[in-house]
Amino acid sequence: MKADIATVGRVSDFDSFDEIIDVRSPAEFAEDHIPGSVNCPVLDNQQRIEIGTLYKQVSAFEAKKLGAAHVAENIARHLRARFLDRPKSWRPLIVCWRGGQRSGSMNHVFRRVGWDAQQLEGGYKAYRRLVVESLAALPRQFRLKVICGATGSAKSRILQAIGRLGEQVLDLEELACHKGSVLGVLPDSPQPSQKMFESHLLTALRALDPLRPVFVEAESRKIGSLQVPAALIETMRAGECFNIEASFAARVDFLLRDYDYFLAAPERLNACLRPLRNLQSSETIGRWQAYADEGRWRELVSELLALHYDPLYSRSQTRNYSGFAAPANFVSADLTPAGIEALALAVCGR
Repeated sequence: MKADIATVGRVSDFDSFDEIIDVRSPAEFAEDHIPGSVNCPVLDNQQRIEIGTLYKQVSAFEAKKLGAAHVAENIARHLRARFLDRPKSWRPLIVCWRGGQRSGSMNHVFRRVGWDAQQLEGGYKAYRRLVVESLAALPRQFRLKVICGATGSAKSRILQAIGRLGEQVLDLEELACHKGSVLGVLPDSPQPSQKMFESHLLTALRALDPLRPVFVEAESRKIGSLQVPAALIETMRAGECFNIEASFAARVDFLLRDYDYFLAAPERLNACLRPLRNLQSSETIGRWQAYADEGRWRELVSELLALHYDPLYSRSQTRNYSGFAAPANFVSADLTPAGIEALALAVCGR
């Protein structure tokens, strides 16, 4: 093995480096990257397109000449702006797409400076393979306690309160930037790519202790547009269930508070309702959209629960979660912050 190539067999091996530098283009980095890494592209988005076009339409030699000029300029800029204060003992890991010329160029310069820079063998593609392999095995090591409950039962808030009590939690909806239902799109918070979601999920799982239980909210296989890895959803569905039985009125009140951003943007809510045309009549969808336009929010939420969410929930939980056959039940008519804290304490047995 070459002295300037790092072989990484586990994601945990990244911890041995002081810094991870991803030299891919900003567009590549935005789709997915090693969590905690910094983006110092040796070719920006436009330069990467320019070099690729030159390679195909003219020649590899012409592309390499211009590419070398861009790479040299960009490495010099990053070195001046970001790395001049690094000590001689600094040990970075440098990553590109396949562990080829882009990371090799920066790695060469940094090693000539005197730093023990290492180039990730196989690049991002090798990292991505490790993520997929890890997510197929790691979730099965945990004992999951699943917070169940009909829509509006404040499951996510209860999970967060459980975390504040010092218990281990895995908040999938936070990682997915989505509340999990057809109305779960968060304003001004787009979901990450599937690959980025999986990278952050693996980071979250690695931070957990397999010897202690982990609380997680019951989810379907998809959270918005993102797929929950099979090993995790299977482990969740085999977990111990804790069912929140909140009163209908408390659930309506909670949803009106928790989704208050829709109250100021009824057109956004109406757009989210359109996909329900496959499940509800046009008359029903039209009535719900009229409620939104007229600000009749309590009527809208009440009908959404009674006619859409509750029937779906009663069918799906028993079918998908084995522990739901005999769950631990927690009854409440209070989903205010104080009520949520009380439920979290009860679920934790305190």
